[in-house]
This record gives sequence, structure tokens and C-alpha cells, in this order.
Amino acid sequence: MVIQYKCPNCGADMAFSAETGMLHCESCGLDENIEKMERHQEQLETGSYRDFISETSHQTYEDDSAAQYQCKNCGAILITDKDTSATTCSFCDAPMILGDRLSGDLSPSKIIPFSITKSQAEEAFRKWCKKGLLLPNAFKKSNRLKSITGMYVPFWLYDLNTRGEIHAECTKVHTYTEGEYDVTETKYFDVYRDVNLYYNKIPVDASEKMDDDMMDKLEPYDYGNLQDFNTPYLSGYLAEKYNYTDEELFPRVEKRANQYCIDYARSTMSSYSSVNIRHKNIQIRPEDVYYTLLPVWMFCYDYEHAEHNFMMNGQTGKIVGKPPISPEKAIGLFAGISILTFVILKVIMFIIGGVWI
Repeated sequence: MVIQYKCPNCGADMAFSAETGMLHCESCGLDENIEKMERHQEQLETGSYRDFISETSHQTYEDDSAAQYQCKNCGAILITDKDTSATTCSFCDAPMILGDRLSGDLSPSKIIPFSITKSQAEEAFRKWCKKGLLLPNAFKKSNRLKSITGMYVPFWLYDLNTRGEIHAECTKVHTYTEGEYDVTETKYFDVYRDVNLYYNKIPVDASEKMDDDMMDKLEPYDYGNLQDFNTPYLSGYLAEKYNYTDEELFPRVEKRANQYCIDYARSTMSSYSSVNIRHKNIQIRPEDVYYTLLPVWMFCYDYEHAEHNFMMNGQTGKIVGKPPISPEKAIGLFAGISILTFVILKVIMFIIGGVWI
């Protein structure tokens, strides 16, 4: 089932606006509250909302690798891969939400809507490209942004209870002068911590296509704007369904929570000179889990016949990626640091010994 939201005034397509948080019609300028669409799935079944929502059937390929949908606007046939749950028509650019991939076990629980518009994202990215100290000048000036795409990426958010017993050998070091001797006194302590921690909404991306490291670096998201899922939020953006269940991804979040617990225990031992963890017993129990869609802007930048991909947190504007580095600037920076270090050492030697060598 393809869902397309139509303007009740002029019949044109409506898309979610990150600027207003409403469905917006580019044709006549009408804004429609998302809340009015809250129960549109039930209303579809009873035949209501027909003036606002169009639906069409689809055909699935035998190997389930792709599916064929028909655009209600222009009648064009759109073939999507097995993971796509929202897209746009390749011919008329109409927003298309694939409702059959958002139902049952595939129905998201929560969503953080886009709060950064496409134009704002593009402007911020261009400014970001000009700030890199080691970026090649040609990269800063080439202005070859090939594409910018807004996508809702599937995540699992975990609420966890973490119980940990931490045994550590800690030291306190005291240095003083006694007569002609410099004395270092080291005291050893056997330290024990029993911690009981609760972590809310630790995110783990559930898409096999997205780079896990880049997804982790896009954090944090502000969960103050976490909303109950509604399909109108997807209109005008791409979206994917999850490839991994929350059970399959639990080892990843368990590893993170394990480190969080250790870091917290270490933070309570900050009065010691050194901390050596000797033994730990950490038990992590999931309290709740939420299938959630989080907003990401994706940039494809063409530089020297190669594509460089960057991502932006669609809520906070944080940008991550691996831009090219200018070898000349890197060498110059290294040489400048080396010379400065050499001069500082010489000055220190002169102050101490009174001789400039």
C-alpha cells in the first residue's frame, strides 16, 4: 500500500516541513497539523480521509529483494529495494510512503522528526567544509555537492538496568623532601564498588547499509522531541525498515553499557592517583526497547573524481565524515609544530642554564 498525502485545498502533494513541524503544501501554502492524521490507518480501513490520502497496491518479487509500487499521481511504476519504507516517485517527485513496510512488527514506536530543513542543512554543510584546517583549498572552493538526502534511519532505543561489582587496586602517591632526599610515598588501597545504574534510550542503528561508526558519532539526539510514530512525518523523506532485531543488536548495546558502568565506577575513584581494575562482574538487563526512526541528512560530495560521503544529525546539525586531507598542509602543520617545540625547548634550556645552545 502506497500512502500519499494530498492537500485538501488544491489536491497537490503534501510533505512534512522541518521548519513548522506540519504537513506543508508547496502549491497553495497550506499547513496541516500532524495530530489530525494520528489515526489515519484506522480511518483508511473505514474509507474516510479519502480526500487527503491516496493508496495503491504493490507487487513483490519472488526473491523478496525488491517490490514494485505504482505512483497514484502519474501512474509510474517504482521499484524499491526490500528495506525502503518511504521514498519519492522518480518521475514526478511525489512523496510515497510504503505502508506495508510500516505495519505489524515493522511499525515504529517512536520518531524524532527532522528539525533542520534541506536548505539549512546545505548551508551548514558548506560552511563546515570551509572550516577544516587541513582541507585542500580546492575542496573548500569546488562547491560540488552532488546530492543531499534526508533519511529516517531505523534505531533501537534500549532502557537498561546495569548492576556491577567492581574491585580495583588504587594508589595514593605523596612526594616530599626530607633532608637531602626526595621521598615518594605510595599507599595501596583495595577499593570495592557496588553500582546499580539505569540507562534510558541508548541508541543502536539497525540498518545494515549505514556505517555504525558514523551513526555512533552522530549522537547525541535530544529525546525531549521524541514523538509517537505517525506516518505523515515521513512524507517527503526517505526511510528504511530495520534489518536487525533488538535481540540481535543487544550485544552491541551490552558492550556500551558495560563500559558506561566501568567509567562510572572509575569516576567515583577520582581521589586516587591510579586505578587498576582487578575484577568486575557486570550484569545488564533490558527494561524496555523502542523501534525508533531518527533523522539524518546525507551528503555526497564530488572531489577529484571521487565521492566523499558525510552525514548530519537532522535534529542537532552535528556533521560527521572523513574529508580529504591536503598533504602540503599536513606537512606544513607538522613542521610548524616541530619548530615551535624546538624554540620552546631552547628557551627553557636558556632559562635553566643561562646558555643558548
